[in-house]
Amino acid sequence: MRKVTVRDIWLARKRIQNSLPRTPLVYSTALSKQTRVPVYLKLEQMLATGAFKLRGATNMIASLSSDDQKRGVITFSTGNHGFAVAYAAAKLGIRAVVCVSETVPSAKIKALRESGAELHIEGKSQDEAAQICLRLQQEEGYVLIPPFDHPDIIAGQGTIGLEVLEELPEVDTLLTGLSGGGLLSGIGLILKETDPAIKVIGVSVEKGAVMDDSIKAGRPVEAPEPPSIADSLLGGIGTENHYTLPMVTRCVDQRLQLPEKSIARGMAFLYENHRLVVEGAAAVGVGALLDGSVQPTGPIVVVVTGNSIDVQTHHHVVSPYLSS
Repeated sequence: MRKVTVRDIWLARKRIQNSLPRTPLVYSTALSKQTRVPVYLKLEQMLATGAFKLRGATNMIASLSSDDQKRGVITFSTGNHGFAVAYAAAKLGIRAVVCVSETVPSAKIKALRESGAELHIEGKSQDEAAQICLRLQQEEGYVLIPPFDHPDIIAGQGTIGLEVLEELPEVDTLLTGLSGGGLLSGIGLILKETDPAIKVIGVSVEKGAVMDDSIKAGRPVEAPEPPSIADSLLGGIGTENHYTLPMVTRCVDQRLQLPEKSIARGMAFLYENHRLVVEGAAAVGVGALLDGSVQPTGPIVVVVTGNSIDVQTHHHVVSPYLSS
């Protein structure tokens, strides 16, 4: 099994830098006042597909041989990774198939249909969609682009950490969502190799925190997938997880489980103070700061991961938490 290294992240940076712009790192006056330490937002929703997933997908697809590219690619996704694979494949003229479960919100299904990918909807959970994806991959000969547990995916997401260090080398704490672990494996690796004192915090939904549960069990476990406004954080880590489980165990200092109301407060805060419309998974870091789950030592960077949410759902979720 290949080890993921800092060199992989630098190679990913070189591979994607001409096609993906650096995302903004902006100072949040409102959050800084709230926590009494400097807080910055890393705005990954500014990427073309509206989420950080484009980094890993672009890195892996661009690294495929010409023969593998001709085979076409396939993936399973709750939405954002599917958008990323479809976009990166289309840029290179590669056939892409995205497998999703029947639980994925209709707004994401509509957007995936419009992305140009071939959509396969089957299964009652992310784990079931993953098994269906693996079956189709074997039957049809596609190249699998996994959503998180692969060195090229992890390295692509790790380029976020490089950008943070270049712009804010004094960063003390980084905070963002934790699900399959590809994001925090990559970011955690580069931050911890730079300075082990930098704190890395992962936030999961209160029910369905499969990575947190797996770390506690010492092996991959299954978890329920109840409805959540942070649906992108649902789904299993795979029974044959090779990379993200051990990397998150090693690189993440603190793991939190956030209730739905705290996630909604984070979404409302970002809208009211920064005019950012983001999905629930993108707001968990802000929600954790607002409800006092994190001991704030700064500077803090919160990675805002994506904006895959329809306007009606966003309004319904945030309106009870707006101040006016």
